[in-house]
Amino acid sequence: MKYDFGGWATRNDLQCADGRVIKKDAFKGQNGQTVPLVWMHNHADPANVLGLAHLENRDEGVYAFCEFNDTESGKTARELVKHGDVQSLSIFANQLKQAGHDVVHGIIREVSLVLAGANPGAFIDDVVMHGDGETGIVIGYNEMIMGRLEHSADELDKKKEEEKIEPNDKSDNGEKKDDKVETIEDIFKSMNEKQQTAVFAMMAEFVDKENPKKEDDESSKGGDDNMKHNVFDTDKRDDKSFLSHADQEEILKLAKTSQVGTFQTALEIYANENALQHDALASGFAQTGDGNVTLLFPEYKDVRPGAPELITNDQGWITTVMNKVHKSPISRIRTSQVDIRNIDALKAKGYTKGKQKKQTGNFKLVRRTTDPQTVYVKSALHRDDIIDITDFDYVAYLYNIDRLMLNEELATAIMLGDGRDDGDEGKISPDHIRPIWLDDDLYTIHVDLDVAAAKKELQGTNTAANFGENYIIAEAMINTVLYAREDYKGTGTPDLFITPHMLNQMLLARDINGRRIYSSKTELATALNVGSINTAEQFEGKIRTTSDSKKKKLVAIIANLADYSLGATKGGEVTHFTQFDIDFNQEKSLLETRCSGALTRVYSAIAIEEDVTTASSGSEDHTA
Repeated sequence: MKYDFGGWATRNDLQCADGRVIKKDAFKGQNGQTVPLVWMHNHADPANVLGLAHLENRDEGVYAFCEFNDTESGKTARELVKHGDVQSLSIFANQLKQAGHDVVHGIIREVSLVLAGANPGAFIDDVVMHGDGETGIVIGYNEMIMGRLEHSADELDKKKEEEKIEPNDKSDNGEKKDDKVETIEDIFKSMNEKQQTAVFAMMAEFVDKENPKKEDDESSKGGDDNMKHNVFDTDKRDDKSFLSHADQEEILKLAKTSQVGTFQTALEIYANENALQHDALASGFAQTGDGNVTLLFPEYKDVRPGAPELITNDQGWITTVMNKVHKSPISRIRTSQVDIRNIDALKAKGYTKGKQKKQTGNFKLVRRTTDPQTVYVKSALHRDDIIDITDFDYVAYLYNIDRLMLNEELATAIMLGDGRDDGDEGKISPDHIRPIWLDDDLYTIHVDLDVAAAKKELQGTNTAANFGENYIIAEAMINTVLYAREDYKGTGTPDLFITPHMLNQMLLARDINGRRIYSSKTELATALNVGSINTAEQFEGKIRTTSDSKKKKLVAIIANLADYSLGATKGGEVTHFTQFDIDFNQEKSLLETRCSGALTRVYSAIAIEEDVTTASSGSEDHTA
């Protein structure tokens, strides 16, 4: 590989200046990729693009083999690196994923040559020269330069005079002076990290005390352009890239005013007036300042980490339906019943001596068949999303969503029908999965909820004087259910599936003294003579049209779902198919089952409805 120099773009497990700690393999996905080499993260000017950086992920961090281009900027940067004037690398990365201060994932967009890097391990460690057919290592840097001495004009003159001294000049005692004088920089490099940090703190405190900011300072009047810096500070920051003590006091003063009132508002006002920006050059994660001080605020954190919570329709009754329906290994269902009710010819007869005995008459055979239909959920996942989403298992998450939607559609088709128009190619046919609500009167008993009759029965026309509306509705509902149970021929104890609003009206029923009639769902279930009460918000607003053009609004369904057979080969198995599409880079998923469904006993379900023929409704309308 042809390259001009190589160095560590970033090191693992070392704390950067902004507090971030880059973890192992945080940028593993970019191993072998090439990104631009830029000067000081300045993306606005094309002249600052110096060349290319070839990334290599290692156990210690990300190593960069850098190659300069032939532009004037590239040539200048090559000489700066060769001479040792610039020794530090920094990266610009985004799409960061963090666990606290630990960076566990990100994408490096560019590598920059900088005067001072943020990551203590980010430095150029070897330089390669390309000469006349010769390639060789010029110099290797084993540590980052932490600071650079700056001298005043007097100090420079003194240094020149010292340089004029003859190299063989001797002291009074006749001893030759030391050829190498140890500098402050050399001393600083010999310190450990804690010692260096302490020096920084002391120097910053000293500069603040010795150089207070004053508007009438004489140095400002003279037009002196020289700025005073910490002798170890090589990070050239704009005056408005950080909050000084004076800035903080001004913001707090502004926040205390009645016109502002909040600290965040004060920050925004101060930022707009003073062009305050977030300067992240020293961090190695450069941001373009846009004057938005909220960039300084802590990052948002998930209250519940991992996969996002699902907001779904009511799933409780769906689980009940799918668990309680009878699972048949036969996909083509046939039921046969003989109706022998009220047929005089079938009655047993008394014998009269000398008379011929008469044969019984014919009986009525009821038979129906139900064929299966395929029901499916198909989805496609982009492979890029599968790779990029690392907080949770994206594939498993979407599979669970598909399974929820399949179960909901099957349960809805069993109880109500899927609600699609007859011409819709995605319709689940009511001849294949027969909905209980829309089934024939021979299988589902359809009864009307007559609130007006209940009101009249309770107390004539002056019911409101003693009873509330909820009590009247509750009594009407109980009477309707109990009377319908007289014709019920299903097995066992049925369950009640009801709209949440109707259930609340019944539970809120009060007597003449204001006391609740039914203290719980269990007590109400006993009064209704049902096994359990299940709310189904999907029942709200469902209206069907009868054969005589009457409008019936669904209130509740009563059934023992063991009398409903869901037939499918292999016991109703749901099959999951996956296939990768190389043309569109997608992982395709298909959930599929082939089944039939129908009530297998006559008069085994009860549908409680409200006659709304005279009322206009824009709700979903079924034809029965």
